[in-house]
Amino acid sequence: MTAHDDRLEPLARLSTGRFESVVSTALNDHEFALCLTHDVDRPYKRHQALYYALHERSRMGYHLRTALPDRNPYWQFEDIMTLEADLGVRSAFYFLQEPHLLADGSPRDWLSLEKWIQFLGRYDVRKEDIAAMVRELDDGGWEVGLHGSIPAHDDRDRLAREKATIEDVLGNSISGGRQHYLRLDGTQTWRHQADIGLRYDASLGSSTEYGFEHGYVPQRPFDDAFVEFPLTLMEVALPDVSDETDRAIEECERLLVEAARNDAVMTVLWHPRYFNPDEFPGYRRCYRCLVERALEMNAWVGTPGQFYDRLVTAVASSSPVTKETRQNP
Repeated sequence: MTAHDDRLEPLARLSTGRFESVVSTALNDHEFALCLTHDVDRPYKRHQALYYALHERSRMGYHLRTALPDRNPYWQFEDIMTLEADLGVRSAFYFLQEPHLLADGSPRDWLSLEKWIQFLGRYDVRKEDIAAMVRELDDGGWEVGLHGSIPAHDDRDRLAREKATIEDVLGNSISGGRQHYLRLDGTQTWRHQADIGLRYDASLGSSTEYGFEHGYVPQRPFDDAFVEFPLTLMEVALPDVSDETDRAIEECERLLVEAARNDAVMTVLWHPRYFNPDEFPGYRRCYRCLVERALEMNAWVGTPGQFYDRLVTAVASSSPVTKETRQNP
């Protein structure tokens, strides 16, 4: 568990009924908030290219070419940073530290094709190129967080080790993240996250559905300083973005309108590999349109960690306000 932070005490003591007012105060003069996140599952294609070549034979040549050492279509960090910097926004990147299949897996795991596919895409955040990117993101104002592995969702010690590994690379502490595959063990995963010093999680959501099923504002599952940012939209849940890009953009617009009408805090997830236009056409354009439209609608756009800090600051306000009082002082 990390050292106690006195700044969080007002949020921890805040009554349940006042939290929505605090969220409204945190929005300040913005209509709603849009939190941008990226789960770094597979920054390298490599051996997975062979798997895709066998399963998408019409593009076998492309997939085989992307297996070459000098090709890495899933490494999209610089392109994402350029896109977001151009729009004047920042996002959160959650890094994964998965267990080693042979060293940590069971004999049953060794016989699983799915486990091998996952393992062949595994990366080590301590390796020079990834570690350098982690620090570059942090230096540039992007948030670096934890993408907890599947085994860690119900293993506090493992989750703590994964967090410590990323913090060692980063050189400072991290405030939150999201579990791989959105894997939550009821409220127990949140309890583990809070116990190891994370201030927020962003795992509550779906990879197949999108919308505000879990409400319009963040949640405090323990009525203290730990906050859950529900996932409003994962890119793969949209209508086929590659074939129906305009329709997908319209769905994003619909969500933004709903967010604005309800003073919402909306959280979206775009995996970095989906910014590769050769393999996933339309997804980069859809993301850019989403952010541009949100800014046009006077949304606050940033990272969950940044909005969490706004909540902490807002709690200190003596008079939380609603949108109506903001517009009619």
